[in-house]
Amino acid sequence: MSVDLQRPLNVFLIAGEASGDHLGGALMTALRARTEGRVVFTGVGGETMQAQGLEPLFPFSDITVMGIDAIVRRLPQLLARIDQAAAAVVAARPDVLVIVDAPDFTHRVARKVRRRDPSIPIVDYVSPTVWIWRPGRARAMAAYVDRLMAVLPFEPDVHSRLGGPPTTYVGHPILETMSGEPGEARAAAPSSAEPVLLILPGSRSSEVKALLPVFGETLAEIAKRVGPVRAILPAVSHLADRIEAEVAGWPVRPVVVRGKAAKQQAFREADAALAASGTVTLELAVSGIPMAVAYKLDAVSRVLRQVNRVVRFVNYTTMVLPNIILGEHAIPDFLEEDVTADKLAGAVVPLLGDTPERRRQVEAFARLDGLMRLPDGALPSEAAADAVLEAARAGRRALAAGKR
Repeated sequence: MSVDLQRPLNVFLIAGEASGDHLGGALMTALRARTEGRVVFTGVGGETMQAQGLEPLFPFSDITVMGIDAIVRRLPQLLARIDQAAAAVVAARPDVLVIVDAPDFTHRVARKVRRRDPSIPIVDYVSPTVWIWRPGRARAMAAYVDRLMAVLPFEPDVHSRLGGPPTTYVGHPILETMSGEPGEARAAAPSSAEPVLLILPGSRSSEVKALLPVFGETLAEIAKRVGPVRAILPAVSHLADRIEAEVAGWPVRPVVVRGKAAKQQAFREADAALAASGTVTLELAVSGIPMAVAYKLDAVSRVLRQVNRVVRFVNYTTMVLPNIILGEHAIPDFLEEDVTADKLAGAVVPLLGDTPERRRQVEAFARLDGLMRLPDGALPSEAAADAVLEAARAGRRALAAGKR
């Protein structure tokens, strides 16, 4: 439903990484539709947001920095970009500032904006993981975030309990890109004599380095136990050549595919998956694909894990998103020393037949689908646009009343 505006809506958007850029782009499309084109965008974003008409304040690559060493080396530039972005927001006096994910950057901008001009409404798209660790961030956010748009259904209750900002569940973006077969649709045994297994070792170089060798061993072990298996490995573009070279020597060689369309086709064909922990587990669950999940920690996380055994500050015993949303350990996951070919194969093999293990997962995915879907079939980008428009209208009403 479009929104009648007396003058064009002025939206300032700040994204700080690739995932936020995709969210921001979809939000821009929905806002343009909701306002019948009467909207002006300024801010910081990447290729997706620029394709929607955003002229960025500075190159997106200036702030998309990963790794502690890289952050330390470029800290002066990052701090300068935070100041530059905050000053631009205050100068523009937009109807609403929307910060998208990447809290280490975007929240610093928001805090500076709130101090310099408290009248500018601030909306945060994607909650920091206060439900895993550092729960005090929720209450701190309430001082500079007027509305939080959550992508996980339990987050509004979490922020309410922790004293965080008013929070609205707008749906996870994968609901717009993945189509599943929840419930009984995938519960039956694979129809082919050669089951199809997805191999998903992660999208980061460190993940692939840690997990790809043991995934190769696991695939070989699975083939020993069940016979021929057709394995498909959707690879992200920047790692595809490296993965191709490494799997060439595997006893059971997967087909490496590239690109979004090939990945979607692989998901349609798959009977089960062996995956790294991450958002991909939610993609698999929404698509109704049973899985086993593995994750290995970096050096810093290993230290934190040891500390957490003494002074508990991490509040979850699983990092698998579908498990957290469901509130149950529906998907088997393996951490650190438990990431072995024998254990992973033992979890995957039952998923390749008509078994209670397979049926339990698929039935859990049906419950997950019910928790995640928005009412009336609304898309997440549309729900997010509605929340942004509500914040902008509230800001305009305050301005008209002399409160801004």
